This record gives sequence, C-alpha cells and structure tokens, in this order.
Amino acid sequence: MSEFEAEVKKAEKELEQSLVPVTPIEDDPKPFADDEYLGDLKMQAQEYGQRLQDAANKARDFANEKFAQAGDKFKEFSNKDPQELVEDAKEFARQKPGQTILISAAVGLIIGFLLKGRR
Repeated sequence: MSEFEAEVKKAEKELEQSLVPVTPIEDDPKPFADDEYLGDLKMQAQEYGQRLQDAANKARDFANEKFAQAGDKFKEFSNKDPQELVEDAKEFARQKPGQTILISAAVGLIIGFLLKGRR
C-alpha cells in the first residue's frame, strides 16, 4: 500500500470516528427522526460524505496513474547508458533552452531550501 493510500485510509477512519449517529432522546415527545431540519442536515452530510469519498477515489486513481508513469520512466532511464542520458539532456537543452533554465532554477531553489533547512 502506498503512502497516499495509507493517508486516504487514515482520513476515512477519522471521518467515520467523528460521525455520531443522531438518535432521539427517550423522554422527548418529538424524536429527531421527525425533525425536518435534522433530516436535511443528515441528507447534506451524506451527500458531502459521498463527494469526499468520490474525490478521494479520484485522487487515489490519479496518484496511482502518476506513480505508474514515474515507475515506467525510471525503468526507461535505468535501461539507458549514462552517456546516452547526457546526450538526451543536451538535446533537450538545445530544443528548449527556456524550459531548461526554469527547471535548473527550480532544482537549485529546492536544493537551496533543503540545505538551508539542515542548518
């Protein structure tokens, strides 16, 4: 199970634990079940719960798809010779110099933040 799936399961478990069933009070002449306002709230809560579940499922599917793509790229890179990777990088830099500069700047910022955070 991936880290993302574990987080989704944890969120679902916390949601289930925080939901408290609405039950009528025994001495109350009008139980909650007859209250139209609470019925609407319960219906909205169920709708939002379903939306949350759908969003979590879509996010999990998206993440799984991206992890699979990343795994495929990793396998592709691991099968290539290092010299071939350098040539591919040079070719990319020739074709898209602006993108190469932006990627280099972003990587430099991330490394800078990581190194600064260690101090």
